Amino acid sequence: MAGERVGLGTIVREWGRLGVIGFGGPPAHVALLRDLCVERRGWLDAREFEDANAATQLLPGPASTQLAIYCAQRIGGRPGAVAGGLAFILPGLAMIIVLAAITLRSSPPTWARGLEAGAGAAVLAVILRVGYDLARSSLAPHEGSRLWRSVVYLVAGAAAVILIGAGVVLVLLVCGLAELSFRRLERGDAPALSVGLPALVLAATTGAAALPDLAWTALKVGGLSYGGGFVIVPIMQGDAVDRFGWMTNGEFLNAVALGQITPGPVTQTVAVVGYAAAGLGGALFASAIAFGPSFALIMLGGRRFLALRENLDARAFLDGAGPAAVGAIFGAFVPLAGGVDLAWQWALAAVAAVLLLAVRLGVAPVILAAAAAGVVAALAGAPLP
Repeated sequence: MAGERVGLGTIVREWGRLGVIGFGGPPAHVALLRDLCVERRGWLDAREFEDANAATQLLPGPASTQLAIYCAQRIGGRPGAVAGGLAFILPGLAMIIVLAAITLRSSPPTWARGLEAGAGAAVLAVILRVGYDLARSSLAPHEGSRLWRSVVYLVAGAAAVILIGAGVVLVLLVCGLAELSFRRLERGDAPALSVGLPALVLAATTGAAALPDLAWTALKVGGLSYGGGFVIVPIMQGDAVDRFGWMTNGEFLNAVALGQITPGPVTQTVAVVGYAAAGLGGALFASAIAFGPSFALIMLGGRRFLALRENLDARAFLDGAGPAAVGAIFGAFVPLAGGVDLAWQWALAAVAAVLLLAVRLGVAPVILAAAAAGVVAALAGAPLP
């Protein structure tokens, strides 16, 4: 029943189960959490769950992970938040680190190369599907000048990824603060520059001179990404490929694919980047930093973070940063396409696009089918990247 205190053993078991079966990204995670916490166990009432889900959409970082942490905290306090959050994250994280160790070897086995090549090709279609769906939902609530501003933010996000790569976070913040300023002026309040300037300075100046490169990349992934899990793709790519050279375009494309064929949040893809940069220690280090802000936001904010749903400034900021983040996802298609070299990969990407955009199959089944096709092609002697 709502308000019931639940033991840590139960939380670890139930959240760990979700971590193992949580394929399909945030929509699947939210559905699983609702079924567990509202429908089957009655630990939360439906209204509180919906409010919590809406509030996490206004926070930076992986929303479904934050929702999982919040639900665990509500029934188990802060110890429950830690236990539930880790149980939700660790199964998929362990899987993706194992796959990274196999595929990032100097001479990975043939089947692993085929799996990467097939799943990586399908990722291009996933980018288009996710971008299209998010663009529709992001632009639908607006009309008039607000709609036109949203389109400008979307184009700015795409251009940022294509032209300046690692600077995409700064563009997201600028778009968010721009929309917040417009909304405040409409209400007769002061513009947002005064309250947002410290964040802009931090995003523009903090880097390798102040923090290790990997720590800064992971912090941006976990603490400065708005608009859904796939926003981390252009954020990570700018650093991992263009700025620091830890990975090639092809290797990064494969990392994104691994994040799709394993359960749990898309954010755990940062573990593959960390592995490429500094081995197993780098994978664990990057993951801890990327997920750290989610635990801090929920555990320190408690139930007060639900008030974000009614906060006009928070919604205005996300109305600017959100479309820019969607544009960044579209923009990521261009550099990611550079990692697809072979004709059979492009054919597989085209089939995946039809299945995702026209037939509207789920992302996880299409990625897994493409991975299997890649393994078959590799074992049959097809050329490999």
